[in-house]
Amino acid sequence: MKLVIERQALLKAIGHVQSVVEKRGTIPILANVKIDASGDSLYLTATDMEIAIVEKAAAMIAEPGKITVAAQTFYDIVRKLPEGSQVELAYAEDGKKMTIKAGNSRFSLATLPVEDFPVMTEGDMTHNFTIAASECNALIDKTRFAVSNEETRYYLNGIFLHAAEENGIGVLRTVATDGHRLARVEVALPAGAAGMGGVIIPRKTINEIKRLSEDGATNVDISLSENKIRFSFGNAVLISKLIDAAYPDYNRVIPSGNDKIMEVENKLLLKAVDRVSVIASEKTRGIKLLIEHGKLTLSADSQENGAATEELDVNYAADTIDIGFNSRYLLEMLAQIEGDIVQFVFADGNAPALVRDTADVASVYVIMPMRV
Repeated sequence: MKLVIERQALLKAIGHVQSVVEKRGTIPILANVKIDASGDSLYLTATDMEIAIVEKAAAMIAEPGKITVAAQTFYDIVRKLPEGSQVELAYAEDGKKMTIKAGNSRFSLATLPVEDFPVMTEGDMTHNFTIAASECNALIDKTRFAVSNEETRYYLNGIFLHAAEENGIGVLRTVATDGHRLARVEVALPAGAAGMGGVIIPRKTINEIKRLSEDGATNVDISLSENKIRFSFGNAVLISKLIDAAYPDYNRVIPSGNDKIMEVENKLLLKAVDRVSVIASEKTRGIKLLIEHGKLTLSADSQENGAATEELDVNYAADTIDIGFNSRYLLEMLAQIEGDIVQFVFADGNAPALVRDTADVASVYVIMPMRV
């Protein structure tokens, strides 16, 4: 194998794939990245047997070939090479080292046989559809903050992706909840997605999708099999196992009888919550919201820190409500709001609050109250 590739193109490709490698794995080959030079392209592959990422980069291939090297070391070397340099990769089949040359720098890396590198089979992809990258970003970005980190409820450790119907219209929907808050986002149902069952995309996969989707692709191709999902972003392909579980009925969590509406400028509320939360107890992070006619008073009180209050003008004309929330949960939810105005819909001070983005009616959020 022998090839020359521009350093930035190589850095981008290895940067994408190496992130899935388990840094403390016990199987040596899984710490490696597979390098495959053929035609006019270099293909880099990394996997932890739960996720696999393959990235293609243009290169001048003098001699095709395949080998594997330590992903982290390879990435660190390429990252520190001079910007704008041309990088030569070479490996002789009768040798045990791959050489890396750029300018006056020369490295020699240990290799492992490419035959030992595992292959993730995809299975029969029963549904295939394409969505805009911006829609993929919205489905992931606006829900991933609510994914649970509690391993005992592993079925909540991911985003639930499924086809649904809203007001008689088909939609592609994502949902995430950790039991304290819920996020539900949807886009128009793309051709090919009708009839697909619900799947749970694992948390680690979600983070990788987020990174890959930020790389300028216009569209994202998504394919599903019984236990795998594949995302194609231009030159990068991600294949992931799905969480094998049934997702709970999230519709039961979304309140339908709330009727007390408060509207407030989102940026002002976010900054006010952030300031008042400085005083909140480190353990509970609880803050209180007192909502009266035209006025919202935020407050926090803790023995160790002291007390804080802040008032905001709001659009509210219903009965007074006194309710507490976890400030971190509230801040993470408000960060998803795109419009200038955020709408809270309450029942009373003990019931879940419905939160809506006035600029994005397809997004629905729920936050549970807490004692403060």
